[in-house]
Amino acid sequence: MTAPSLPDDCVPYLPRGVRLHDDKVRGIRVLLAPERAISLDPVGDAILSELDGARTLGDLIAELAARYQAPAEQVGQDMREFLTGLIDRRMVFLRESGARGA
Repeated sequence: MTAPSLPDDCVPYLPRGVRLHDDKVRGIRVLLAPERAISLDPVGDAILSELDGARTLGDLIAELAARYQAPAEQVGQDMREFLTGLIDRRMVFLRESGARGA
C-alpha cells in the first residue's frame, strides 16, 4: 500500500480549538475539537504529542523512528496515513516549513 503523499518538509500542527486531552474517567488520551472527540491509541498519542508546529514531518518521522527503534520508512508510512485522516477531518493542518503562524 502506498502512503499518502505528504512531503517531508511540511509542518503538521493542531489548529486553534483542537487539543490533546487526558480523559481521566476513561483513562485514555483523546483529541478534542469543537463538537468532536477521537480516542487515541498509544501510536496516535505518540504521533500527535510530537506536533509542535515547528518541526517538519521528516524531522518527526526521524525522531519517532529513533525513539522506538523502528524503520523510518514504516514510521513514515504510518504517520502519513494517520495524519491524512485527521487532515481530511480538519483536525490537523499543514504549512510549508518556511511559513510562520498557525
